Amino acid sequence: MQITDIKVRKLFDEGPMKAIVSVTFDGQLAVHDIKVIYAREKYFIVMPSRKNPDDTYRDIVHPINAQFRGMLESAVIDAYESALAQAEAENAANAEDVEIAQGTV
Repeated sequence: MQITDIKVRKLFDEGPMKAIVSVTFDGQLAVHDIKVIYAREKYFIVMPSRKNPDDTYRDIVHPINAQFRGMLESAVIDAYESALAQAEAENAANAEDVEIAQGTV
């Protein structure tokens, strides 16, 4: 199974959740709501889950083995870092445009 697309749907500045991502496999299956989390000095992913009546959570979809989880986690985190860099570059360009428009540059 190959990852054919990763879309970073939303980025977050505050808190441990940094992004919500969708991943497409073999151009035929999409998994939405994978979360990118930063905690304990590292990034990791959390698969989509639902809350059980006893207030525990159960993954709706998940990797079956550690090798595939590692590959998925690495690809998702790389996509997150690219999206973050792009967003930062766009914010810097927009700030510069505002400064030029205001005549402060």
